Amino acid sequence: MKTMKNKLTVILACFALVFTSCDEDDITVAPADNTITGIASRTADLSILVQALTRADLATTLQGSGPFTVFAPRNAAFTAFLSANGFANLDAVPVPVLREILLNHVISGEFESTDLVNNTYIKTLGKGSASSTNTLSMYVNTTSGVRLNGVSSVVTTTPGATFDIIASNGVVHVVDAVIGLPTIVTHVQANPAFDTLEAVVTSTSGAFGNQGAVLTALTTNTSPLTLFAPNNAAFTAATTGTGFAVGASATQVTTVLLYHATGALGGNILSSALTNSLGNIPMATSPIQNTTVNITGGAKIIDQAGNNCNILVPSAVDIQCANGVIHGIDRVLRPVL
Repeated sequence: MKTMKNKLTVILACFALVFTSCDEDDITVAPADNTITGIASRTADLSILVQALTRADLATTLQGSGPFTVFAPRNAAFTAFLSANGFANLDAVPVPVLREILLNHVISGEFESTDLVNNTYIKTLGKGSASSTNTLSMYVNTTSGVRLNGVSSVVTTTPGATFDIIASNGVVHVVDAVIGLPTIVTHVQANPAFDTLEAVVTSTSGAFGNQGAVLTALTTNTSPLTLFAPNNAAFTAATTGTGFAVGASATQVTTVLLYHATGALGGNILSSALTNSLGNIPMATSPIQNTTVNITGGAKIIDQAGNNCNILVPSAVDIQCANGVIHGIDRVLRPVL
C-alpha cells in the first residue's frame, strides 16, 4: 500500500512538472514597441499625433527601420493648428493634406538636438504643389534653443526631460506648434539673412509703400514661382549712398520686387537647371523684363544693367517651398524703372 502511494505521488509530481513546464513555455511576453510610433503611443501629450499618423497611414511607416527624426507636435499644437485653419476636428483635414503636413515633420536619419546646425536647411519628407520630386526645406535656427521654419520650437514633455527621445528607429523631438507647409514668404521670414527683404515685402506704408499685392502673390500663387532673394547686405547696398533704389517710389519698389520672381520654365527652377544656354528668363514685372544666367565660375543671375548677382551656394540655394523655390543672391537685381 505504501509502495502504491509512493508511485502515485511520483506520477502526480511528474504531471505537475509537465504542466508547469508547458505553462512556462506557453507564456510569451511581447517586447515593448520602442519605435517612434510605439513611443508616441505611450506618450499622453502626443495622442493627437498618433491619431493623425493612423489616419494618414503613416503609423506603420514610423515603425519601420528608418532611421527617422520626427518633430512631434504636442496635443495643444494640433488643437491650435486645427482652430487656426478652420478645421472642426482632425477628421475634417483632407487625408492628402494631413499626410504631407505630417511628412513635413519627418526627416531621414537620426539627428539629436545637438546635431542640428544653426542657420542651415534640412530636407523633410513632405512635398508641396510646386515640385513632385524635390521635398520641402526646413530652416533650423539654434540661436536660442531649436527653432524650425521660424514657427515651431523643440520643447520637453516635462520639466527636466530630455529634448531627445531616443527610439529604436530614430529620435523624437516634441515641438510646440504644427509646422505647416512653408510658402516662399514663410522661408523669407524664417531666415534672418532675409530680414530686409521681409520688411520690404510685408510693408504697408512708409518708404517702401504698400507691397501687399506682392506679398499675396508670393503666398497664394497657384502656379510655382522661383524667387531670387537678395540678402540684407544686398538691400543695404541698393538703398543707401549711391544705391540705385535710393528714393524709389512705391511703384518702383514693386517693380524691383517683381523683377526677382519668375513663373517661367515650369516655375520651380532648381539650381541644377541653371545653364549658360538657358537664355532669357522673363521675370514677373509688367511689362516683362528678362534676366540671364551665367554659371561660369559660379552661378550668377545677370540683370538688365548687366550686373552679376551671385547665387549664395550652398548656404541659400534650392530652398524648396510648397509654392516655389528660393535662391539667395548677394545683390538686388536692377530692372528698368
